[in-house]
Amino acid sequence: MAEVTFYGLADCPANAKQIRQLAAAGHTVAVRDLAAESWTRETLRPWFGDRPVEEWFNRRAPAVKSGAVDPAALDEAAALDAMIADPTLIRRPLIGAGGRREAGFDPNLLNAWIGLAPTGESCDDKHARGVCDHGHHHMPSRPAA
Repeated sequence: MAEVTFYGLADCPANAKQIRQLAAAGHTVAVRDLAAESWTRETLRPWFGDRPVEEWFNRRAPAVKSGAVDPAALDEAAALDAMIADPTLIRRPLIGAGGRREAGFDPNLLNAWIGLAPTGESCDDKHARGVCDHGHHHMPSRPAA
């Protein structure tokens, strides 16, 4: 099993569930507060690998949803500066293990990398369809039957 560094937000129910999933898979999880970290361009950039800049962002961040920040319009430096100024913009969690770093919680990628039971669909995929079951407080509630 892996020693996993997990940068998330303390008040995020999805991050709490993801930490439980990693621990249940037998990993040792060192939890860090994404918002409390003193990020620089040099320390933040490696988490995104070769992904396009637009994929570095948390699409559910208030500034993205309101249109105040348009990830598609930013270059690498501007994107990093925006995320350093507002950590809620960072696609989370940031997960590191064995010298590798990734942004976002993709169960299939994690299963192939360090071992985690795959669900067949990422949280972002489920959000896109409005069916994510991670208990996000920002998901629309369904009327009682």
